[in-house]
Amino acid sequence: MTPELTALTLAGLLQVVQFALMSIPANLELGPGKTLGPRDPDRLGKPLIEQVSPRTGRLFRALDNHFEGLILFTLAVVVVTLSDQSSSFTAACGWAYLVARVLYVPAYAFGLVPWRSLIWMVGFSATTLMLLAALV
Repeated sequence: MTPELTALTLAGLLQVVQFALMSIPANLELGPGKTLGPRDPDRLGKPLIEQVSPRTGRLFRALDNHFEGLILFTLAVVVVTLSDQSSSFTAACGWAYLVARVLYVPAYAFGLVPWRSLIWMVGFSATTLMLLAALV
C-alpha cells in the first residue's frame, strides 16, 4: 500500500472516531427519543445541531467538514495512485493532510481561533498540492 493510501485509510478511521466523538454527547444531550426517531422537522421543532451544546455543535460541524475534505483528499489519492505518481512529496502531502485533520478536531471542538482555520488550510493545501503534483 502506498503512503497516500495508508493516510487515506487512517483518514477514514478518523471519520469513525469523529462520528463517535459527536454522536455520544449528542445522544446524551438529546436523548433517544430524538436521535432514534425519524427526525421529522415538525416533530423536532428545529434541527438537532441547534439543540445541542456549543461544543457538540462544533463536533457536528467538524464531522461534516471532514466529509467534505475527505472527498477531495480521496480524489487526490486515487489520481496519484492510479497514475503511479506516488513520490516522497505526495506522501508528505498525504501525511500533512492526516495530521491537519487530527489537529482540526480539537481545534474546532474547543473553538481555537484562528488555529482551526489555519489547520484547515494546511490540510486543504496539502490536498491541492497532491493534485498539482499528479499533473507534472
